[in-house]
Amino acid sequence: MASKGDYFGLGRLVSIILAIIPITAWICGIITRIQEGKIVAAIVRVFLGGWIVWVIDLVLMILSGRILRIIPL
Repeated sequence: MASKGDYFGLGRLVSIILAIIPITAWICGIITRIQEGKIVAAIVRVFLGGWIVWVIDLVLMILSGRILRIIPL
């Protein structure tokens, strides 16, 4: 049984593929925060979800299967 990744409970490989593509990583990150009820984090992600956050999310997704969660709101 495949382990679940961070994007919508999809498998780790699918989540890594989604994280590699900047646009899908940005959109999936926003939707994931909204699903978790972290509206402030989603809004910050919309305005500050640039290259640095994308690179950090990509590295963390490859290494641990989880994306970065700085803002717990």
